[in-house]
Amino acid sequence: MLRVSVGAYSDKGTKDENEDSYGAILAEEPQLTHKGVAVVIADGMSGSDAGKEASSCCVNSFLNDYYSTPESWSVKTAGQKILSATNSWLYSQGQLRYESAKGMVSTLSVLVCKSTSGYIFHIGDSRIYRLRKGNLELMTRDHCIHVSDEKSYLSRAMGIEPRLDVDYKAFPLEKGDLFLMTTDGVHEYIAEKTLKNIALEEGGLEQKAQKIVQLAIDNNSDDNLTCQLFSIDDLPQANEDEIIRRYANLPFPPLLDAGMILDGYRIEEELHSSKRTQIYRAFDTLTETQVILKTPSILYEDDTLYIEHFLQEEWAGKRINHKNVLKVLSTDRRKTCIYYVIEYLEGQTLRHWMDTHPKPYIREVREIIEQIAKGLRAFHRMEMLHQDLKPENIIIKKNGIVTIIDFGSVKIAGIAEISPLDTNEENVLGTLNYTAPEYHLGQRGTVKSDIYSLGVIAYEMINKALPFGQDIPEKPNKISLAKLNYVPSFHNNDMVPQWIDGALKKATSIMPQGRYEELSEFICDLSKPNKDFLKSADSMPLIERSPLMVWKIISALLLLGNLVQLYFMNL
Repeated sequence: MLRVSVGAYSDKGTKDENEDSYGAILAEEPQLTHKGVAVVIADGMSGSDAGKEASSCCVNSFLNDYYSTPESWSVKTAGQKILSATNSWLYSQGQLRYESAKGMVSTLSVLVCKSTSGYIFHIGDSRIYRLRKGNLELMTRDHCIHVSDEKSYLSRAMGIEPRLDVDYKAFPLEKGDLFLMTTDGVHEYIAEKTLKNIALEEGGLEQKAQKIVQLAIDNNSDDNLTCQLFSIDDLPQANEDEIIRRYANLPFPPLLDAGMILDGYRIEEELHSSKRTQIYRAFDTLTETQVILKTPSILYEDDTLYIEHFLQEEWAGKRINHKNVLKVLSTDRRKTCIYYVIEYLEGQTLRHWMDTHPKPYIREVREIIEQIAKGLRAFHRMEMLHQDLKPENIIIKKNGIVTIIDFGSVKIAGIAEISPLDTNEENVLGTLNYTAPEYHLGQRGTVKSDIYSLGVIAYEMINKALPFGQDIPEKPNKISLAKLNYVPSFHNNDMVPQWIDGALKKATSIMPQGRYEELSEFICDLSKPNKDFLKSADSMPLIERSPLMVWKIISALLLLGNLVQLYFMNL
């Protein structure tokens, strides 16, 4: 597991007040696995009206808020959201209380260590060094403009401007790494060679930090002085994951027959069975409610990757609470084998609805797509990608609520930082015709990948066909994907307005850069005409805009020609 040590020392030096701030949180499980440890240092800007308050706010806000962000968020997302909010508050308070751009300003350097990776957020001129195998490396760059040898000022810092521009860096950690975090009152008065020699000395981290600060004082530092040292004492295995460790020793469940009781769940019937999972309707004898049990297939008992995917389904489901997403139920009872429990839904799959509604009103389609989009947003807000959206994975309940089910292919950014799953070309998740093309090319998925899947579903609901007129090739590559051409809706359904077809075409673009950036943009274009699509429709040849109209005109002309010919023949 990740084990670290930290030591720090700070002194006001020649100043009346120490405007530096620093801190660290060495989290315990489960936060140690899902969030890691965070170390922060900040230096209130000289001349700032409330430098001490600003630096203290930067340190405390990050340390307190970081561990409150969703476990599914990546370090980058969590850090940037926290720093952006903190910067906005500092800037607004500086304007409100001091009517100045330098009212509440501070530098800030953050180091987060999670699993086997380190992450740095940095703005200003405080510094982070790394000592590795005897080599001292500066990991940050000073955001300073030097007017002369004696005078410089910060070009970037927390609270100076409403828009925040923070340096971000991610890198692998090694056992034995030692990080030195200093404010300018220290590193401007000690040579890097001297810093390295002190760091390499025997002794505790706090004693080394105090020695470094005292040396800077002896070298006539005229500023506040803070030094924080942080060492990596041990690292987890690269693929170690708290979820897997928790359930690694649990056996796979046997095939369950009606009447059997598993951990208080009485099996009533098997609803679905595949080579990967079994799904049972069960009765919870403790809560006296109907539930669904999902169990892994015994065929994958020795497949670590499969087990990890299965356990992530439960993990992801428990962290999303939205009416358009299936609920994974929590329980404090002890499990005797691997399975998870979900709410019991009464309704039909979207596939069944499509089969029984061959010519739906566009309004009906739009209402269903909007609900699916709301469910997808719940995933995206938690920095998760569904990756296997298709009509079979969507249930329309009897009350009309549309629910996304199945979490088997979900990618969780925060978990991927701990234990990235194998997603090579031979192991593409999802279903061929609905999976975004970039997955088949070995590229990472994004929000646009889920938008593609939703676009295919919307096209199919409206047109009873796929957007490229055929199935995606069995093993798609760049060449075969480039040959696919979008089939305009009027080839399948001449009642579809051109502006709706424009939205469908954009959502299902083969290239991700051609798709919508956000789900809301797609839903908006399905709801009201986009002028760009109307313009493109006007520029299309009539044969493409309305082939039926063209054939009617041709038929009318042929009829007219025949009548004229008969007329002259009878003269």
